[in-house]
This record gives sequence, C-alpha cells and structure tokens, in this order.
Amino acid sequence: MTEHVCAEIVPIFQQLNHDELIKVSSLVKHHHVEKGEVILSPDSPSQLVIIAQGAAKTYQLSANGKEQLLRVLDAGDFEGEKNLFGVGNDELYVEMLKNSTYCSIETTNFQQLLGSYPSIALKLLKSNAEKIDALEKQNQLLNHDLVEQRLATYLLDLAKTKGSYQFILPMKLKELASFLGTTPETISRKLKLFVQQDLLTQNRHQIEITAPDQLEAIKNA
Repeated sequence: MTEHVCAEIVPIFQQLNHDELIKVSSLVKHHHVEKGEVILSPDSPSQLVIIAQGAAKTYQLSANGKEQLLRVLDAGDFEGEKNLFGVGNDELYVEMLKNSTYCSIETTNFQQLLGSYPSIALKLLKSNAEKIDALEKQNQLLNHDLVEQRLATYLLDLAKTKGSYQFILPMKLKELASFLGTTPETISRKLKLFVQQDLLTQNRHQIEITAPDQLEAIKNA
C-alpha cells in the first residue's frame, strides 16, 4: 500500500494533484485491524475514518441494544464527516466485516485542509446529503409492515441503482437482515419464496430479477 493510498481512493480528494495528495497523506494515520473491531463509536476521538482495504459496516443501536445497519462501507468509503463540522457522534458505530486497513484524520488536521481546499468541503456536503437521502429511503422501506415488501423494495431499488436486473447483493444475509429490520432466516426464506414464484433467480449473492412487474406488485401491496 502506498503512503497516500487513502487520499488517492477517496472521491473528496480526487481533484487534488500529486503534491497536494502528499500533503493530505502527511495528516493520515494508517491502521491494520481485524474483523469485528470497532473503529468508530460515540467514545472515539473526533476524526474521519477511511476504508483503505476491506469492508466495514455502519450501524446504530436501538434503546434495547438491537443493531440497525445503515450502510456497508467498501474501499474508498468514509465515515465521521459530521465531526468535521462540529456535530458530535452520538449514535454511529463502524465495525470491520473482515481483516482490513483503514486511515484516520483528526478533525483539527482536517479542518486545516478545508481552509486550503474549499472544494473538499463542498464534496463532503454532497456526500452527507447522499447519506441523508439513503437514510430517508431506508426509513420509507422500513415503514412496510411485511418483510417481503421490504425485500422487494430493496431489490428493485438496487436494480435501479445498478441499471440492471442482474446484480450481486452488496452485503451478506446477516447485514441485509439488519438493514431490513428482520432476521437472516426470514430473509433466506423470502428469497427462496421469490425463487419458487419465478420472480428471480439466485446463485449465492448473484441475483437476477425475472419478473419485475410482479415484484413491483408485492412492493406496492
């Protein structure tokens, strides 16, 4: 891994030239962590964390301690941008899904970058707006009473995002179940039911929607 890999793969830094990337990299700390380690929580220092290699999940805990998945992070994704604008993290956790490498930038150091490169702030605001939009969609999805409605909605939205009815599920059943507010066993049963009803085909994480209109009918039932 090069010294400025984190700066290179994060969209908010992509407009910077080589020398500027080196400057950013001088503020970055690299960490190697194992699956299951929590790298961001309400108790963490105020910082931005960037996934360099591997994958992580962002979630929050309900009042009874139940995990609610918000999103899965891949290489180049980041979390903690609220800290950069003085908004504390009261609820978010980031946990590694596999042995991974991540980078961190302390808030005070990052605020220096914002002064030098205002375009970074604009990209951060855009990223934050996209996350808010995704959370609103998730809340709408969870308003469906039936799990099959939530699953149908999720699959159709994913197909729309991918631009194809054939795609790979971006998360394991455990994470998908948490995202949809149910259990892995229920998700597995509903997927098998959709296959039996000829609504889709499934080969492990590979999905192909074969009857989008019927799936849409389930979504809107």
